[in-house]
Amino acid sequence: MPQSPRALMIFAAGFGTRMGALTAHCPKPLIPVAGRPLLDHALAQAAGVPLDRVVVNVHYLADQIRAHLAGQAVAIADETDCILETGGGLRAARPLLGDGPVFVMNSDSVWTGENPLAQLAAAWDPDRMDVLLLLLPAGEFTGHRGIGDFVMDDAGRIARAAGRPGLAYIGAQITRTDLLQEIPEQVFSLNLWWDRAIAAGRAYGLVHRGGCADVGRPESIALAEALLADV
Repeated sequence: MPQSPRALMIFAAGFGTRMGALTAHCPKPLIPVAGRPLLDHALAQAAGVPLDRVVVNVHYLADQIRAHLAGQAVAIADETDCILETGGGLRAARPLLGDGPVFVMNSDSVWTGENPLAQLAAAWDPDRMDVLLLLLPAGEFTGHRGIGDFVMDDAGRIARAAGRPGLAYIGAQITRTDLLQEIPEQVFSLNLWWDRAIAAGRAYGLVHRGGCADVGRPESIALAEALLADV
């Protein structure tokens, strides 16, 4: 089996505007779900794979996240001067992450079932893949309101769903980072990188063997807690 990544990036820089008043004085990654901050749910999943480096980016209410992570083996990618979105933020963190492929997680998803990073590591094939996304059918992604982002062929290669019902990205992936250098924008979404990988036939998906909740809105907290309680 090809060697899996040894570095993880967790996105924690966003404003959390969909959370309304809950994020007026608290960054979304520190909002508690089932008695534990969202960021800690992500860090708990990280314990399921061998890692040399864990990096968390910060922007909004960054001092609170820094204080929460104090004393842990986590490096901070500082975006306090300019929030870079997911693609720009990942590229800016490369000096902390190293040059090879990395795990990437959102800090506003919670998972049940098999460890999401371990599943990705077992399926990762750098000879065929530039990116491998963890997915669920859109209707099974708790708290998600869309009809799906992708469709997948029998080999696992993905394409954009283009308005068709499909699979939703649930906030965990393995991706190369070296090719991000070819994108001229400073601030950009990883969607731009995914589209390049799709066009090259090197974007793949993997259906998660478990459940997941998108904790993007206040009402999603109860949904996520019910998912976790049902394990």
